[in-house]
Amino acid sequence: MIAKAKEGKMVVRLKGGDSFLFGRGGEEVEACRQNGIKVTLIPGITSATAVPGCVGIPLTHRTYASQVTIVTGHEDQTKSGSSIQWDLLAKFDGAIVILMGVKNLQSICSNLTKGGKDPRTPVAIIERGLEERQRVLSGTIADIGEKAFRHHVRPPAVIIIGDVVRLYNGKPICD
Repeated sequence: MIAKAKEGKMVVRLKGGDSFLFGRGGEEVEACRQNGIKVTLIPGITSATAVPGCVGIPLTHRTYASQVTIVTGHEDQTKSGSSIQWDLLAKFDGAIVILMGVKNLQSICSNLTKGGKDPRTPVAIIERGLEERQRVLSGTIADIGEKAFRHHVRPPAVIIIGDVVRLYNGKPICD
């Protein structure tokens, strides 16, 4: 991007979703600014909210969740350890949305259970959200890892953990 922009070309970085939420948008803007390149951003809509909404899972609901947190399920492997405080998330009384977490689903569920999260807490995985081949798999923290393995769930997928998942009725509400 930088090389082409320095040649005087107009460069467009097109990304689905929100490039500032677990994308590299922040790093790319920072690099461009360091090289004196003007940046114009057109914000995207994150899959963390759009995908659950379109299958009828609200991330907040007066009865089920007054707060929501969004967590990566795939941290930078060059880091010395995880910066996610799973023990605190286990105590979180709201919806937890995990992006890029399919590969680490068993570990995520194990960490939440070790931290005290009820293994019966509902979980939904929305695979290929907003695509024709979208698929929703639901279960609990205790069984979702095995179900995901048995049903060959693959990325991309959005994982929602919490009582709001109880509102999923099997029928998408977006066209």
